[in-house]
Amino acid sequence: MPIYEYVCSDCKQKFELLKSMSQAGEGVPCPRCGGKAGRVLSRFCSHADESLDFMDSSGGSSCGSCSSDSCSSCSS
Repeated sequence: MPIYEYVCSDCKQKFELLKSMSQAGEGVPCPRCGGKAGRVLSRFCSHADESLDFMDSSGGSSCGSCSSDSCSSCSS
């Protein structure tokens, strides 16, 4: 079962739950205040190779010093 992130609409608490994919879209009670929490889009980081820098799923640069899509055009 995957882990999903939720945010409470009342107290804005973020938390994670392990749920089946078929139940992922259902609202859940907030563990802090009991208000209704909805699922949010999660970001993740993947590591392709030890020789490469970390890359995230946001579609941006893998280089931390610029916003280029390619390290060959990076000026640092």
